[in-house]
Amino acid sequence: MTRAIAESFVRARLAAVALPDFPGTIPAELDAAYAIQDAAIAMWPDAIAGWKVGRIPSPARERYGEDRLVGPIFRRAVQTARSGETVTVPVFGGGFAAVEAEFVFRLASDAPADKQTWTLDEAAQMVAAMHIGVEPASSPLASINQLGPAVVVSDFGNNAGLIVGPEIPQWRSRDTSTLVCETFIEGRSVGRGGANSIPGTPLAALTFALARCARRGKPLRAGEFLSSGAATGIHDILPGQSARISFAGDGEILCRVVAAQPATAVSRASAR
Repeated sequence: MTRAIAESFVRARLAAVALPDFPGTIPAELDAAYAIQDAAIAMWPDAIAGWKVGRIPSPARERYGEDRLVGPIFRRAVQTARSGETVTVPVFGGGFAAVEAEFVFRLASDAPADKQTWTLDEAAQMVAAMHIGVEPASSPLASINQLGPAVVVSDFGNNAGLIVGPEIPQWRSRDTSTLVCETFIEGRSVGRGGANSIPGTPLAALTFALARCARRGKPLRAGEFLSSGAATGIHDILPGQSARISFAGDGEILCRVVAAQPATAVSRASAR
Protein backbone atom coordinates (compact mmCIF):
# COMPACT_ATOMS: atom_id res chain seq x y z
CA MET A 1 0.00 0.00 0.00
CA THR A 2 2.88 2.39 0.78
CA ARG A 3 4.32 2.10 -2.71
CA ALA A 4 0.91 2.28 -4.39
CA ILE A 5 0.04 5.54 -2.62
CA ALA A 6 3.43 7.02 -3.47
CA GLU A 7 3.05 5.99 -7.12
CA SER A 8 -0.38 7.66 -7.29
CA PHE A 9 0.96 10.99 -6.02
CA VAL A 10 4.03 10.85 -8.26
CA ARG A 11 1.96 10.02 -11.36
CA ALA A 12 -0.50 12.83 -10.60
CA ARG A 13 2.29 15.36 -10.08
CA LEU A 14 4.14 14.36 -13.23
CA ALA A 15 0.95 14.40 -15.29
CA ALA A 16 -0.26 17.63 -13.62
CA VAL A 17 -3.68 16.15 -12.93
CA ALA A 18 -5.85 16.44 -9.83
CA LEU A 19 -6.64 13.57 -7.49
CA PRO A 20 -10.27 13.36 -6.31
CA ASP A 21 -9.43 11.56 -3.05
CA PHE A 22 -6.49 10.28 -1.04
CA PRO A 23 -5.30 7.25 -3.05
CA GLY A 24 -5.60 4.62 -0.33
CA THR A 25 -5.94 4.40 3.42
CA ILE A 26 -4.72 7.48 5.27
CA PRO A 27 -1.73 6.54 7.46
CA ALA A 28 -2.52 6.34 11.16
CA GLU A 29 0.97 7.50 12.18
CA LEU A 30 3.47 10.01 10.84
CA ASP A 31 6.20 7.39 10.45
CA ALA A 32 3.95 5.53 8.00
CA ALA A 33 3.32 8.81 6.14
CA TYR A 34 7.07 9.47 5.94
CA ALA A 35 7.51 5.96 4.52
CA ILE A 36 5.17 7.00 1.69
CA GLN A 37 7.13 10.22 1.23
CA ASP A 38 10.41 8.29 1.12
CA ALA A 39 9.02 5.92 -1.50
CA ALA A 40 7.85 8.87 -3.60
CA ILE A 41 11.24 10.62 -3.27
CA ALA A 42 12.89 7.48 -4.65
CA MET A 43 10.56 7.62 -7.68
CA TRP A 44 10.82 11.34 -8.35
CA PRO A 45 13.08 12.27 -11.30
CA ASP A 46 15.03 15.01 -9.56
CA ALA A 47 17.46 15.52 -6.69
CA ILE A 48 16.62 17.08 -3.34
CA ALA A 49 17.74 20.71 -2.97
CA GLY A 50 16.33 21.24 0.50
CA TRP A 51 13.38 20.80 2.83
CA LYS A 52 10.28 22.71 3.83
CA VAL A 53 8.97 22.80 7.38
CA GLY A 54 5.28 23.19 8.13
CA ARG A 55 3.36 23.54 11.39
CA ILE A 56 1.00 20.89 12.71
CA PRO A 57 -1.96 22.61 14.40
CA SER A 58 -3.87 21.45 17.47
CA PRO A 59 -5.48 19.01 18.07
CA ALA A 60 -3.49 17.04 15.47
CA ARG A 61 -0.30 18.14 17.25
CA GLU A 62 -1.34 16.21 20.35
CA ARG A 63 -2.64 13.29 18.28
CA TYR A 64 0.66 12.77 16.42
CA GLY A 65 3.09 13.95 19.10
CA GLU A 66 4.93 16.37 16.79
CA ASP A 67 4.39 20.08 16.17
CA ARG A 68 5.97 20.27 12.72
CA LEU A 69 6.45 18.26 9.54
CA VAL A 70 8.95 18.24 6.70
CA GLY A 71 8.79 17.70 2.95
CA PRO A 72 11.38 17.71 0.16
CA ILE A 73 12.14 20.61 -2.16
CA PHE A 74 13.49 19.44 -5.51
CA ARG A 75 16.29 21.07 -7.45
CA ARG A 76 14.44 22.02 -10.62
CA ALA A 77 11.65 23.61 -8.56
CA VAL A 78 14.00 26.11 -6.88
CA GLN A 79 13.94 29.58 -8.46
CA THR A 80 15.86 32.77 -7.72
CA ALA A 81 13.97 36.04 -7.30
CA ARG A 82 15.66 39.12 -8.75
CA SER A 83 14.69 42.69 -8.00
CA GLY A 84 11.74 43.89 -10.09
CA GLU A 85 11.29 40.56 -11.90
CA THR A 86 8.21 38.36 -11.59
CA VAL A 87 8.79 34.65 -10.97
CA THR A 88 6.39 32.26 -12.71
CA VAL A 89 5.22 29.52 -10.35
CA PRO A 90 3.46 26.35 -11.56
CA VAL A 91 0.79 24.88 -9.27
CA PHE A 92 -1.72 22.07 -9.69
CA GLY A 93 -4.94 23.25 -11.29
CA GLY A 94 -7.90 21.56 -9.63
CA GLY A 95 -5.73 20.72 -6.61
CA PHE A 96 -4.48 22.81 -3.71
CA ALA A 97 -2.37 25.93 -4.23
CA ALA A 98 -1.11 28.62 -1.86
CA VAL A 99 1.77 31.01 -1.37
CA GLU A 100 3.67 31.34 1.90
CA ALA A 101 6.18 33.99 2.99
CA GLU A 102 9.27 32.21 4.29
CA PHE A 103 12.57 32.85 5.99
CA VAL A 104 14.97 30.49 4.24
CA PHE A 105 18.25 29.10 5.54
CA ARG A 106 21.08 27.98 3.28
CA LEU A 107 23.26 25.40 5.03
CA ALA A 108 27.01 25.77 5.35
CA SER A 109 27.93 22.17 6.15
CA ASP A 110 26.68 18.61 6.28
CA ALA A 111 24.80 17.63 9.41
CA PRO A 112 26.28 14.63 11.27
CA ALA A 113 24.28 11.58 10.20
CA ASP A 114 23.96 10.27 13.77
CA LYS A 115 23.03 13.53 15.53
CA GLN A 116 19.32 13.56 16.35
CA THR A 117 19.13 16.23 19.07
CA TRP A 118 19.89 19.88 18.32
CA THR A 119 19.93 23.16 20.24
CA LEU A 120 19.16 26.50 18.64
CA ASP A 121 22.82 27.52 18.93
CA GLU A 122 24.00 24.30 17.28
CA ALA A 123 21.51 24.76 14.47
CA ALA A 124 22.61 28.37 13.94
CA GLN A 125 26.17 27.17 13.44
CA MET A 126 24.98 25.10 10.46
CA VAL A 127 23.74 28.19 8.58
CA ALA A 128 25.65 29.92 5.81
CA ALA A 129 22.96 32.56 5.17
CA MET A 130 19.34 33.50 5.71
CA HIS A 131 17.28 34.63 2.71
CA ILE A 132 13.82 35.99 2.17
CA GLY A 133 11.72 33.49 0.25
CA VAL A 134 8.36 32.14 -0.83
CA GLU A 135 7.09 28.59 -0.74
CA PRO A 136 4.57 27.68 -3.42
CA ALA A 137 2.51 25.07 -1.56
CA SER A 138 0.62 22.87 -3.98
CA SER A 139 -0.72 19.34 -4.31
CA PRO A 140 -2.87 17.46 -6.82
CA LEU A 141 -5.18 16.74 -3.86
CA ALA A 142 -7.38 19.76 -3.17
CA SER A 143 -8.38 18.51 0.30
CA ILE A 144 -4.81 17.82 1.46
CA ASN A 145 -4.79 20.24 4.39
CA GLN A 146 -8.29 19.31 5.52
CA LEU A 147 -7.31 15.63 5.64
CA GLY A 148 -4.52 16.30 8.12
CA PRO A 149 -0.76 16.15 8.59
CA ALA A 150 -0.34 12.48 7.66
CA VAL A 151 -1.76 13.27 4.23
CA VAL A 152 0.38 16.41 3.93
CA VAL A 153 3.51 14.39 4.73
CA SER A 154 2.54 11.69 2.25
CA ASP A 155 2.53 14.14 -0.67
CA PHE A 156 5.94 15.80 -0.34
CA GLY A 157 4.71 17.98 2.52
CA ASN A 158 2.39 19.83 0.12
CA ASN A 159 5.41 21.47 -1.50
CA ALA A 160 5.76 22.63 -5.11
CA GLY A 161 9.12 24.42 -4.97
CA LEU A 162 10.90 27.38 -3.45
CA ILE A 163 11.59 30.95 -4.49
CA VAL A 164 14.83 32.23 -2.95
CA GLY A 165 15.21 35.98 -2.63
CA PRO A 166 18.07 38.20 -1.43
CA GLU A 167 20.20 37.34 1.57
CA ILE A 168 19.21 39.05 4.83
CA PRO A 169 22.25 40.98 6.12
CA GLN A 170 23.40 40.55 9.72
CA TRP A 171 20.46 38.32 10.54
CA ARG A 172 22.29 36.75 13.49
CA SER A 173 22.63 40.05 15.35
CA ARG A 174 19.21 41.49 14.51
CA ASP A 175 16.25 41.54 16.83
CA THR A 176 13.85 38.99 15.33
CA SER A 177 11.03 41.51 15.74
CA THR A 178 12.62 43.48 12.86
CA LEU A 179 12.28 40.52 10.47
CA VAL A 180 8.77 41.25 9.23
CA CYS A 181 6.79 40.49 6.09
CA GLU A 182 3.43 40.98 4.41
CA THR A 183 1.73 39.02 1.63
CA PHE A 184 -0.42 40.60 -1.07
CA ILE A 185 -2.53 38.70 -3.63
CA GLU A 186 -3.87 40.67 -6.57
CA GLY A 187 -2.81 43.83 -4.73
CA ARG A 188 -4.76 43.05 -1.54
CA SER A 189 -3.03 42.38 1.77
CA VAL A 190 -3.88 38.87 2.96
CA GLY A 191 -1.50 38.46 5.88
CA ARG A 192 1.21 40.07 8.00
CA GLY A 193 3.81 38.43 10.19
CA GLY A 194 7.50 37.83 10.60
CA ALA A 195 10.16 35.65 12.17
CA ASN A 196 8.37 35.87 15.52
CA SER A 197 5.23 34.42 13.94
CA ILE A 198 7.10 31.11 13.70
CA PRO A 199 7.07 29.44 17.13
CA GLY A 200 10.59 29.48 18.51
CA THR A 201 11.68 31.63 15.52
CA PRO A 202 12.90 30.08 12.24
CA LEU A 203 15.83 28.42 14.03
CA ALA A 204 13.37 26.18 15.90
CA ALA A 205 12.11 24.96 12.52
CA LEU A 206 15.69 24.22 11.51
CA THR A 207 16.35 22.23 14.69
CA PHE A 208 13.24 20.17 13.99
CA ALA A 209 14.26 19.44 10.41
CA LEU A 210 17.80 18.51 11.41
CA ALA A 211 16.47 15.97 13.91
CA ARG A 212 13.55 14.62 11.86
CA CYS A 213 15.59 14.15 8.69
CA ALA A 214 18.41 12.46 10.61
CA ARG A 215 15.94 9.96 12.08
CA ARG A 216 14.88 9.10 8.54
CA GLY A 217 18.45 8.58 7.36
CA LYS A 218 18.35 11.81 5.35
CA PRO A 219 20.64 14.24 7.22
CA LEU A 220 20.69 17.79 5.86
CA ARG A 221 23.55 18.62 3.50
CA ALA A 222 25.74 21.63 2.79
CA GLY A 223 24.14 23.93 0.23
CA GLU A 224 20.60 22.72 0.90
CA PHE A 225 17.82 25.17 1.68
CA LEU A 226 15.53 24.99 4.68
CA SER A 227 12.23 26.83 4.35
CA SER A 228 11.21 27.52 7.94
CA GLY A 229 7.43 27.97 7.81
CA ALA A 230 4.59 30.23 6.76
CA ALA A 231 5.40 33.59 8.39
CA THR A 232 2.18 35.37 7.33
CA GLY A 233 -0.07 32.33 6.97
CA ILE A 234 -1.12 29.98 4.18
CA HIS A 235 -2.77 31.99 1.42
CA ASP A 236 -4.83 30.24 -1.24
CA ILE A 237 -4.10 31.35 -4.79
CA LEU A 238 -5.43 30.41 -8.24
CA PRO A 239 -3.66 30.04 -11.58
CA GLY A 240 -3.57 33.43 -13.25
CA GLN A 241 -3.25 35.36 -10.00
CA SER A 242 -0.19 37.29 -8.83
CA ALA A 243 1.35 37.77 -5.41
CA ARG A 244 3.77 40.24 -3.88
CA ILE A 245 5.57 39.30 -0.69
CA SER A 246 7.25 42.24 1.03
CA PHE A 247 9.96 41.79 3.67
CA ALA A 248 10.14 45.46 4.74
CA GLY A 249 13.70 46.72 4.20
CA ASP A 250 14.99 43.28 3.24
CA GLY A 251 13.33 43.19 -0.19
CA GLU A 252 10.27 41.79 -1.88
CA ILE A 253 9.36 38.88 -4.16
CA LEU A 254 6.92 39.07 -7.05
CA CYS A 255 5.35 35.92 -8.45
CA ARG A 256 2.61 34.86 -10.82
CA VAL A 257 0.88 31.51 -10.51
CA VAL A 258 0.18 29.35 -13.57
CA ALA A 259 -1.28 25.89 -14.03
CA ALA A 260 1.39 23.18 -14.04
CA GLN A 261 1.94 21.29 -17.28
CA PRO A 262 2.77 17.58 -17.62
CA ALA A 263 6.43 16.93 -16.92
CA THR A 264 8.86 15.15 -19.17
CA ALA A 265 10.13 12.17 -17.21
CA VAL A 266 13.90 12.07 -16.86
CA SER A 267 16.11 9.77 -14.85
CA ARG A 268 17.38 10.76 -11.42
CA ALA A 269 20.88 10.34 -12.76
CA SER A 270 20.38 12.97 -15.47
CA ALA A 271 18.88 15.36 -12.88
CA ARG A 272 22.05 15.38 -10.81
